[in-house]
Amino acid sequence: MQNEQSLREEICRVGEDLFTRGYTTGTAGNISARLEDGWLITPTDACLGHLEPARIAKVNRDGEWVSGDKPSKTLLLHRQIYDRNPDAHGVVHTHSTHLVQLTLAGVWQRDSILPPLTPYQVMKVGRIPLIDYRRPGHAEVAEQVAGLANEVRGVMLERLGPVIWGTSVSTASFALEELEETARLWLNCTTKPTALPEQAVLELCEHFNTRW
Repeated sequence: MQNEQSLREEICRVGEDLFTRGYTTGTAGNISARLEDGWLITPTDACLGHLEPARIAKVNRDGEWVSGDKPSKTLLLHRQIYDRNPDAHGVVHTHSTHLVQLTLAGVWQRDSILPPLTPYQVMKVGRIPLIDYRRPGHAEVAEQVAGLANEVRGVMLERLGPVIWGTSVSTASFALEELEETARLWLNCTTKPTALPEQAVLELCEHFNTRW
């Protein structure tokens, strides 16, 4: 596990990259990382493009605010993911434009917002289910996501954006970017492409030790 200072710096670096590339705007979105004695999470209403390592909020295992600025209101959601999935060491949430647009236009299926279109989508992201709209920070959403934390690598919050987890903050961010670009590809196709054949999906899952 990385030390606390390097995790603070990684959160800032990933936040700036997502902001610069347009995956998040204003003060939308949040990022967290697992520590041995708790978690780090971006402050409430912070711009991911202008984070400072020392101001990242730290909370202990009981969810108590220890240092830094006030933690994001989505802290409970992040904690539920970490509690249920021991392999999750980073969680990233953005309000990515094309993924939010997808929930407004209509997702492919409730249990998979997009069909399996590209090999890297299958390998790096997998199936992403839709979570019905609730206000940001609602405990009911955290409970729903907790039940899925070991089944998938992320969820899509209706009208809000994706929440993706991974073995690090960076890997979660890479998967989120892959998902957002797949949504853009899908929305830009006038004639919707067919999904990868079932056998092709199975082959990818077996060969790259992933699941759909």
